[in-house]
Formats: sequence, C-alpha cells, structure tokens
Amino acid sequence: MGQSRYRHIGVACLMAIMLQASPGLALGASIADISVTNSQKDLLLYLKVKDAFTEPIHEAVSSGVPTTFSFFIVLEEIRYFWANRTLSEMTLTHTIKYYNLKKEFTVTRSWEADPSVPLMSFDEAKGRMTRIDGVKVIPLDRLRKGNAYRIRVKAKLSKMTLPFYLRYIMVMASMWEFETDWHAVDFTY
Repeated sequence: MGQSRYRHIGVACLMAIMLQASPGLALGASIADISVTNSQKDLLLYLKVKDAFTEPIHEAVSSGVPTTFSFFIVLEEIRYFWANRTLSEMTLTHTIKYYNLKKEFTVTRSWEADPSVPLMSFDEAKGRMTRIDGVKVIPLDRLRKGNAYRIRVKAKLSKMTLPFYLRYIMVMASMWEFETDWHAVDFTY
C-alpha cells in the first residue's frame, strides 16, 4: 500500500510538470508564410510571425515601453552522410517604440539601410515588426548548383526593460514573452 501511494504521488507530480505551459507555448506565436527565393546575386528570405502581439504586449507598447523581436536565421547545406554544414547564421532585430507626444510609432529593423520608420497606426507598426521582406541570407556564389539546403528560422520577444517606476510588476513580464519553435524549409539550389 505504501509503494502504491508514492507511485500515485509520483505520477501526479509528473503529470503536473508535463501539463505546465511555458509562456511561449501559451501565447501561440508562430512563423508563417516563409519563402526562400533569390535575386541575381543573393538568396533572399521572406516570413511573417503570427499571433505575436497579445493584449499585454500591446498595452506595454502603447505605454511607451520599447519592445524588441529577435529573429534567428540559420542556413545549412544538407549532407546526407555527414553532419550538415552551417553556411550562414544571423540575428535580426526589430524594435517598436511609441512616442505619446507625437502619437506615432517608430519601428527599427536592424537589417535595413534606413532602419527607423515613423508610422501613425499600430497596425502598420505591427506589420513591420512581424515581417521580414527580402533579407539577404547569403551570396549565391557561395551555394553549389544541385545541392540541398535548409534554412531554419526562430523568433523571440526579447525581455522588456521596464522603466524604473514599473519594475515592481516584473513578475508579470513573463506573460509578455514568447519564443516560436524552429521552422525549417528545405530547398535545392
């Protein structure tokens, strides 16, 4: 009887651990509409993040808290009898900031020549935050014709740095975090 009781407690603890949702899974943000194409010189990546702006994140941004999304991109050459070879790794950041006096949003994207763009509506700013449009991943002369490649992408909301007077609510900041799963696309050049 004693062992059975401990077994039930152990199973209950294991179930509680397995059913506990992480903040990233609870929010449901995911990579969508990913496509890989090329220009005359470079391999280009397009993608979108769905369900990234929850109500707490929207409220934080509307309060003037700068919010940063990080995109992790890895390009690998698929080698069937060896480990895959990493050809390119990059981290891109998109930061949104709301200026209450001007009533405008500024979205800064690290990979653009003119990274800071002022926008009047939250929907426009949200669109720029959640999209990557034609980022150059690697020059085409570094790829071999007929070889298989894989591009993997992951997005993460960086921890927000709250102003000093809001730090007492840091416990709730975990509700504002998300991290997507890795999303992979295989292609042949």
